[in-house]
Amino acid sequence: MKVKVSRKAHFNAAHRLYRPDWDDARNREVFGKCSNPLFHGHNYELVVSVTGPIDPETGFVVDMSVLKTLIRNEVEEALDHKNLNEEVPEFRDLNPTAENIAVVIWNKLRPHLKPACDLEVTLYETPRNFVTFGG
Repeated sequence: MKVKVSRKAHFNAAHRLYRPDWDDARNREVFGKCSNPLFHGHNYELVVSVTGPIDPETGFVVDMSVLKTLIRNEVEEALDHKNLNEEVPEFRDLNPTAENIAVVIWNKLRPHLKPACDLEVTLYETPRNFVTFGG
């Protein structure tokens, strides 16, 4: 039997969607307002879900206090109130789209979880726009 447990978190960050090998006109055409050379920001909402067997000793799939600390240390401290393009190494050569941010978060969290557990990251860029990555 597997159970899915989830924890919500949030962070605020700025970014610019663009390709440096394209001119400004092409970047505006593809990325619209998100290609603002002066950047723009989002209040990201994050849902981290771990699916796995219930530990018969503790009754947990994962200890939620451990998950809370993991998200704070690996995600919030790395991304909160940062310019993703300029301050986060993973985005130096990677366009910080919601899709790519979700994959980066998944990659930061996955090594800290039991191999028997599945990880899913859902990232809300706005209340209506969100992505989900499960590895």
